[in-house]
Amino acid sequence: MTSLTQAEAYRKYSDELVRFATGLVGPSDGPDLVANAMVNVLAMETWESVENPRAYLYTTVLNEARRNHRQTMRRRAVEMRAAISREASEPPEVRPDVLDAVARLSVRQRAVVFLAYWDDMRPAEIARRLSLSEGTVHRHLARGEARLRRMLHA
Repeated sequence: MTSLTQAEAYRKYSDELVRFATGLVGPSDGPDLVANAMVNVLAMETWESVENPRAYLYTTVLNEARRNHRQTMRRRAVEMRAAISREASEPPEVRPDVLDAVARLSVRQRAVVFLAYWDDMRPAEIARRLSLSEGTVHRHLARGEARLRRMLHA
């Protein structure tokens, strides 16, 4: 139905499409958004059936802006999760008195306390990791915590 080729439509409407896109996504991404939209238009085989090329191009730019927005939001969510996990994986503040007290625990108590507090494991996980019974883990954890309290609060 349209008498304009895709290239002619682009030449005729590109300036206003870039202004429109700039209003949607900002000046740094507007021209790229129009270029991406035009790539989609050029790939379509049914251009001749488009009755209103200008409206069609505006709709294509709008759809591209929506896709761009969804992509940006997904990327930000991934970046946010990575930043949060990076913050969570930062080592805790090192206190020499705590390190000294932990070093004075028995090897098993030290291992259980380390896995419980530094690796945030539950007793069942610690038991599996160290091939101990869960009761043994609870006993070493309780004794280690009591000993640490005595050493650090004395």
